[in-house]
Amino acid sequence: MADGSTGASDHDGAGFVLKPWELHGEGREFEKLGRELGKAVGTLEKDLAALGAPWGADRPGGAFAAVYGPARGELLGGLRALAGQLGGVGAGLHTMAERTTDTDTTTADGFGGTAGVATSSGAVATPGAVPAVPKDMSV
Repeated sequence: MADGSTGASDHDGAGFVLKPWELHGEGREFEKLGRELGKAVGTLEKDLAALGAPWGADRPGGAFAAVYGPARGELLGGLRALAGQLGGVGAGLHTMAERTTDTDTTTADGFGGTAGVATSSGAVATPGAVPAVPKDMSV
C-alpha cells in the first residue's frame, strides 16, 4: 500500500488486518493512474496521426509502413487496454473494501445482538457492541 502498510497484523499470530479506508485510497490511486495513462495514450495517438506518413511512398517507405502500421495499432490498443485494466483494479479494490466493511459490520452485529439498554436520552445502547466500520476515512 502507498504508506508502506502490508495489511499485516501488528499482533503476534497468523492473522491479518484489512483497512477498508486504505483499500479505497489505493483504489482511487489505481483509477487515477488509469485515467492518466488513458490521457497519455490519447495524446500519443494524436501526435502520431499528426506526423502523417513521413517515411514516403517509395519501396523502403512502403516496406516500413507495412510493418509499422499494424505494430502501431497493436501498441495503442494494448496501452488503451492497460489504462482500462488499471481502472478495473481500482474498482476491484473499492469492491473489496465495501465487502470487508459489510462483513465486519455483520460479524460485529452478530456478537452484539439486538439487546440494548435505554440511555437517559431514550437511545438504545448495546453494551460491548462494536461500532460500524467507517467506509472511508482517508482524506
